[in-house]
Amino acid sequence: MLDKNIKHQLQSHFSAINNPIELIIALDDSNKSKEIKALADDLASLSDKISIKNSEQPGARTPSMVVRSPISNTHIEFAGVPMGHEFTSLVLALLQTGGHPAKASNDEIEQIKSLDKPLNFEVYISLSCQTCPQVVQALNLMAATNSHVSATMIDGALFQDEVNERNILAVPAVYLNGELFSQGAVTLSDILNKVDSTSVEKTAAKLNEKDVFDMLVVGGGPAGASAAIYSARKGLKTGVVADKFGGQVSETLGIENFISVQATQGPKLVAQLEEHVNQYEVDIMKGQRALSVSADELLSIELESGATLKAKSIVVATGARWRSMNVPGEAEYKGRGVAYCPHCDGPLFKGKPVAVIGGGNSGIEAAIDLANIVDHVTVLEFADSLRADEVLINKARSLGNVTIIKSAQTTQVIGNGQKVTGLSYIDRNNGEAYELSVAGIFVQIGLIPNSEWLQGSEVALTQFGEIEVDGKGATSMSGVYAAGDVTSSAFKQIIIAMGSGATASLGAFDHLIRQGSDHSQAA
Repeated sequence: MLDKNIKHQLQSHFSAINNPIELIIALDDSNKSKEIKALADDLASLSDKISIKNSEQPGARTPSMVVRSPISNTHIEFAGVPMGHEFTSLVLALLQTGGHPAKASNDEIEQIKSLDKPLNFEVYISLSCQTCPQVVQALNLMAATNSHVSATMIDGALFQDEVNERNILAVPAVYLNGELFSQGAVTLSDILNKVDSTSVEKTAAKLNEKDVFDMLVVGGGPAGASAAIYSARKGLKTGVVADKFGGQVSETLGIENFISVQATQGPKLVAQLEEHVNQYEVDIMKGQRALSVSADELLSIELESGATLKAKSIVVATGARWRSMNVPGEAEYKGRGVAYCPHCDGPLFKGKPVAVIGGGNSGIEAAIDLANIVDHVTVLEFADSLRADEVLINKARSLGNVTIIKSAQTTQVIGNGQKVTGLSYIDRNNGEAYELSVAGIFVQIGLIPNSEWLQGSEVALTQFGEIEVDGKGATSMSGVYAAGDVTSSAFKQIIIAMGSGATASLGAFDHLIRQGSDHSQAA
């Protein structure tokens, strides 16, 4: 099941396992069960701490594998074969169950340990989803830390009956004790905030006690990580406050234009960014959203949690998000057929007709990817010409199950109350209206900056909501700098965001020097 190189790497990792682990497997006669059995055998061969048992639980999902600690009675289950993006989730589950410390803050670990009610999490995923592993790993970490918590990863493509019964049309979809808990990307902080009713107040109180930062970075994407590193290297007291670390990059599958790295994936790059930032004394505060910025003797960032952070300088790097169509039915059917990540949700529409809204690179790439999974793809482009690269357009047109319609204005998402059944659009050339029968709609029409919280502040925004910056990343508000996709930069690329993060950080440092900061002599 596993090749020699992976086994060699795992054997090195598994040397950190101190406590016994049981792999409890539930099998049938399917090929996937054979894969689970082979995987379990390979894992057990790499450590004398790992043993295999056959499941005796009536009605257990098959094929599945439970990672269990016989000492603490923790329970982490993988229903399906956890390969692809989820292989790392399996490895981490083994290490954490075996006693290796989890990568979470002390506050988060203590909060998990304090949970005293049964919490049975089920998370439906697709193995091609790059967002799913962070959710799976957060739930697994909780389950490995507290025996009151159990976590089960379910491959939606393999357990289609459950997916259909629960009407799951977007992943990751998390259920808690049988009820829908969340859909889409959620962080460990998000989960803890929802299951621990006192967590928001506790966290806000701790944040309010923070000392003044020399530089506070708002946002944890590539621009924010770069700004934090440059600030910390100058010897400044640096903080990063963000909803989640990684930003939109965590939802990016393939990255092939990051100079010096031929190919990588978004989640891997995010993990490397966070690891790099953690090499410095940077205070990372996740699970927090900025509400407003103000200035008196110091700059203040008010957070949605009710806390306020003080700083001598600020770098805003809140990035951007997918743009919505803003048509009737879109909000109602989001997660029920309206999707924004073809890599994540594509497998849920296997053999069904879908539409892609947008004819830029993202839209045409999505159509090409989906064509290998779904029955038919219809691309709707508002303009009278496609904006994608010619090589992508030619590839899409060469596929027999891809149709491209130009000058098409989507007017409504149609559904039956539970899921998407179609959409309406107008031909902009003749004004005629049409209906298209589809099971899924993938929206790929660009980005919108995450700058709403700055409206009404002294920070000037463009007509598109982007932050106006000068050559040093300075905004119109003294001491506030900005970087990345939230700014008026001409191009929205990871490498450009990183460069602008460094520029804004150095610009803010120069501002501190000229303001006579205590750190004006920092190297």
